[in-house]
Amino acid sequence: MWDIIAVDISGRHRIKDGYYMVCAAVALTVSADHIEKVKQVKILPFWLKRDPGLLDIVQLIEDTANQLSFEGTIVSEKGDMYNQPLWVPESMFSGAFKYQESLAERRAIELAHHISLSARNLLIKELNIEA
Repeated sequence: MWDIIAVDISGRHRIKDGYYMVCAAVALTVSADHIEKVKQVKILPFWLKRDPGLLDIVQLIEDTANQLSFEGTIVSEKGDMYNQPLWVPESMFSGAFKYQESLAERRAIELAHHISLSARNLLIKELNIEA
């Protein structure tokens, strides 16, 4: 078993005059094909007036993951990093980073996706942000 931080960002499309994104970071212990334990979850909303770039995404993920009191490799989908080769985002993160490889990592990212999307939808509704 090993520790990871699965991340996902929802909202990388324009609404109104910018981009309202929510990042979810989920600290977990996983085995090859199962989530063994969810230890902590953090979300961070972020408003950007311009198109988000790779550096913006890396910063948002790091800011969210830094709220966790948990050490682990940050794991994301390749698409969240604009399909860049691994060495590009890996060189931008301050800690360990990788793309998903195992079934458990895929499941962890799916969990983070459900959290980020649900949180974003709730915040848009509660803050009365119209699409």
